[in-house]
Amino acid sequence: MQVGDHETAFEMFDKVLETLPNDPATLTSRGHALKTFGRHDDAVESYRAAYRARPDHGDAYYSLANLKTYQFTDEEINQMKTTAKDTGISYMARVHFCFALGKALEDKEDYERSFEFYERGNDLKRTQARYKSDQMTMELRAQIDVCTKELFKDKGNKGHPAPDPIFVVGLPRAGSTLLEQILASHSRVDGTLELPNILALSHRLRGRDRTTPQGDYPRILNELSEANLSEFGKAYIDDTRIHRQGAPYFIDKMPNNFRHIGLIHLILPNARIIDARRNPMDCCFSGFKQLFAEGQEFTYGLEQIGRYYRDYAELMTHWDTVLPDKILRVQYEDVVSDLETQVRRVLDFCELPFEQSCIDFHNTKRSIRTASSEQVRQPINTKGIEQWRHYEPWLDPLKKALGPVLERYPISA
Repeated sequence: MQVGDHETAFEMFDKVLETLPNDPATLTSRGHALKTFGRHDDAVESYRAAYRARPDHGDAYYSLANLKTYQFTDEEINQMKTTAKDTGISYMARVHFCFALGKALEDKEDYERSFEFYERGNDLKRTQARYKSDQMTMELRAQIDVCTKELFKDKGNKGHPAPDPIFVVGLPRAGSTLLEQILASHSRVDGTLELPNILALSHRLRGRDRTTPQGDYPRILNELSEANLSEFGKAYIDDTRIHRQGAPYFIDKMPNNFRHIGLIHLILPNARIIDARRNPMDCCFSGFKQLFAEGQEFTYGLEQIGRYYRDYAELMTHWDTVLPDKILRVQYEDVVSDLETQVRRVLDFCELPFEQSCIDFHNTKRSIRTASSEQVRQPINTKGIEQWRHYEPWLDPLKKALGPVLERYPISA
């Protein structure tokens, strides 16, 4: 699945299931693969087979919820409620049932009970996490302190000249998968994955200095030579080639790359960078409702995710100041309200000719691994606008954490 050989992957899943019939973990993993490849009905059946084989396999129920388009039956909801009360189920099964019931009751418009389950699931996940908001604030402000106009004046245009990458950054659930699907529908652009290469490079640059949470990075950016910058950029192009299908441009949709725009610009000065922005309340609450496969630990609390969005917005304002005209901001609500205008704007920024396929993005057949995979296979719609208002009575901690960011949205593009 990782290298795009879906046919062989499905053959292997079938072979495993011949040896381990009705194995719930394999059936769930197979469901993930089917979902990624766009085989919705087959994915649903695989997830259902998993929970039929093992009723306390919460991952199967949550996977159905994570399709976003699946509607649980009353029988399934009652089964989840009954099983979730069983003190013998695993910790993660309890988490899975909480998030799945949150989604199921949201669809039933029982928002108070839905919020109770979402909150309970987040509380359970947060006890496992090591995330600290103060440390993240410190790390992001280090980028502001180090990545100055003087740094880019001194070291700009010394990295690898390849124009191939289009970075789509922002917070999870901000519409980045929609932008990726639009761009990947263009004949000259390959859609890939949320590539870990930039994050891996930032960790390498941290070194062994543990006197600060971020180690040597980003301070070390001041010390990198022209040869270093060019070498890092070339390595990125070479190492990501395995995910490409031959188009001249490709998308790297790792949302957390917004933290490292300075590094990206230094090693790949001709790369395009697009900031996917969404209304703070919609974006943060959508993240709060999402159980991520890994990472994104800042989402498991309303105050935490609000602070993270506020710090993200502050850092993006800094990048706009020190790298003017380098980043295109695309607001989700604008895409929904006027798709063609925003598609043309994005393509112009990437210096790509207009293609109707980008408007008809929902018809594009490709693997999509994020939680929005089923949503971006549908025509554009307004379902994601102001969903948070159903839960407004319980979102004061989020509003307080966001603070002045709420007053500044939408902001000038």
